[in-house]
Amino acid sequence: MRVRVSKRLAPLIGAVTAVAVLVPLLIVSSVPGSVSATDVFGALRTPGEGAFIAGHRGDRAAAPENTMPAFELAMASEMDFVETDVQLTSDGVPVLFHDVDLKRTTNGRGRVAEHTAAQIATLDAGSWYGSVYAGTRIPTLEEFFATLRTSHKKALVELKFGWSPDQLRGVIDAIERHDLRSRVVLQSFSIETLLNLQAVAPTYPRIMLVRELSADPVPMAKRFGVIGVATTARSVAAAPGAVNLLHEAGFGVICYTLNTQETWAEVRQLGIDGIITDTPSELDSWLAATSSGT
Repeated sequence: MRVRVSKRLAPLIGAVTAVAVLVPLLIVSSVPGSVSATDVFGALRTPGEGAFIAGHRGDRAAAPENTMPAFELAMASEMDFVETDVQLTSDGVPVLFHDVDLKRTTNGRGRVAEHTAAQIATLDAGSWYGSVYAGTRIPTLEEFFATLRTSHKKALVELKFGWSPDQLRGVIDAIERHDLRSRVVLQSFSIETLLNLQAVAPTYPRIMLVRELSADPVPMAKRFGVIGVATTARSVAAAPGAVNLLHEAGFGVICYTLNTQETWAEVRQLGIDGIITDTPSELDSWLAATSSGT
């Protein structure tokens, strides 16, 4: 059966149809594209080429780890990335802290997750390192992002333990609020966290942390939608072909936490893209002194 449309209604129906077609296109075009390893790390390295440097918990060779003085020193240096750890307080505020327990680097006791953000904010996280840093506080993720935004550095942000979708949305919102989408790479050992990240923020750059690298880690990297894998020097030395396979598939490879010239030399020969280190200034000097052409 043919439906007759009056000449007066035809333009209106045509306009409604055009809008119905256009709206889905606008929605799709508003979703940001995914970020690749080369977008974040630059060209992937070849054997013998110098890796980028990431200061482990800031520049912890010169200031107390995971504090703003350590991050400010790192951001003022020549290194490309700063690395940090994030976990949640009992009231759900992301703070920068590595250990489960507060004892080693603060005057507090007990787990971070057992304290509110207000309680965490009163702790001294600097006196253990030196009297000049007495009274230094544990920073929040918001404080870190606010400082990172004013620099030209990028950050590797490890999400400690398991994070729910709602908790991860808070982190993503903070990244967006500070306009850091292309400069913050989220990483985790937690399968739960990686899967939830993939569901909540599939286009955001993220890294899978693994202690052992399989002979062919490409299927795993594709499964979790990461831009790269971070692992140990021992692991890449045991499976050197895995680095080539990851590079051929467009994934980056990072090694943590390397502090000796022997391990730096070892992973450079394998074409590792990045090195996380406690001694970023020393690594920078070593790379400059040993780079080809010097």
